[in-house]
Amino acid sequence: MAIVSGKAAKPLQVNPCKLSQPMGAALAFMGVDRCMPLMHGGQGCTSFTKVYFTRHFCEPIAIQTTAVTDAIAVLDGGDYSIVEAVKNVTTKVSPPLIGLHSTGLPETKGDDLRGIAGKIDAPLVYVNTPDYEGGLESGWALACRAMLEQLVEPAAIVDPQKVLILPQVSLQPIEVEKLKELVAGFGFQACALPDLSTALDGHLSEKQYALSSGGISVEQIRGLGDARLVLTIGASMQKCAAALQEKNPQIVHHHLSHLQGLAATDQLVAILLAASGRTTPGPHVVRWRLRLQDALLDSHFSLGQTRILAVGEPDHLAGICAALSEAGGRVTVALSTVDSPQLADIAADRALVGDLEDAAAHADEYDLIIGNGHCEALAHRLHKGLVVRGFPNWEQVGNALKNDVLYEGGCYFLFEAANAATDYRAKG
Repeated sequence: MAIVSGKAAKPLQVNPCKLSQPMGAALAFMGVDRCMPLMHGGQGCTSFTKVYFTRHFCEPIAIQTTAVTDAIAVLDGGDYSIVEAVKNVTTKVSPPLIGLHSTGLPETKGDDLRGIAGKIDAPLVYVNTPDYEGGLESGWALACRAMLEQLVEPAAIVDPQKVLILPQVSLQPIEVEKLKELVAGFGFQACALPDLSTALDGHLSEKQYALSSGGISVEQIRGLGDARLVLTIGASMQKCAAALQEKNPQIVHHHLSHLQGLAATDQLVAILLAASGRTTPGPHVVRWRLRLQDALLDSHFSLGQTRILAVGEPDHLAGICAALSEAGGRVTVALSTVDSPQLADIAADRALVGDLEDAAAHADEYDLIIGNGHCEALAHRLHKGLVVRGFPNWEQVGNALKNDVLYEGGCYFLFEAANAATDYRAKG
């Protein structure tokens, strides 16, 4: 629904590009080692989510459902369904954590997840994620905040070497890994919540397990209260840091709107230099910064001639638009899946909250589209250039290893965007 002067211009989404809150929460729980996401809702909702992420990551996805029907939701309220689902899960696989999250059907009925969770003798985190509110980004953030509030043990001291990264949902597994490596390069012990870098990174396992493998462990989550620093990436994650600081007020919080481009990475490196007491980063970091500076020059000639439509989650849009703007690219339209305060400061001529019908309505304002796989049909129909980013991407493999962040990823992203813009003009 396009937003004009703060009000929706139409009452529905005709060609949506957004994903739901329950999907975001499920993905967040997949970033915890051997955690079983349990979606409280209809069986179709869970099946759709499972297929969605299986196709995007090309990996088996472990997720369970309470299989609530319309009749059960009205007559029973879903309490029995949750209890039985937890019993089935714990009997078969005994996960160290169950991530219980809701959908629109039980939320409309008004199921009390907190009350039900208190009666269940199993390791469980609960979070309300109605799919008629928010989107993928907010569902991920809500699940992260719930884990911090319900699992982390209070602490009175900090470990001077421990740094916690709270990444927004659009950071792919390899991007989280690169971020952890950068932090570790300054002498810190880096961990991330959620952590997809060792869970859905495309590694070949010995066999297919009933539970997800990799990610941060439940024991590590419980001990996050003594982290010295917490780094939030994306506006959606700021409340998560506040939840952690309630466990230990001595924790220092640094927020970054995104990690794409030269300026954003410089900001992070400055934070790490100050915290570590070092005067210069390692030679590997310095070398990649020089490469990104050269990439800005090399890509400027193509991007400077290109009008761009960027489609995605608000935090992801902020990074994409900033990186393109640094290289002289002009984002004429930034189309967000949901509203966010982040959109007020985005580096774009116009920021809209809407769907791909709205993108088509502004077709004369851009040449190149940067967005998820749903944008492919739009690009072909309108004869536009395309760079696929975000969820989902079903037509390409290797999504988990696409790196757009920090100095290194910034080079890759600018080159791909510049080459796509050059190809568009060559075909025009």
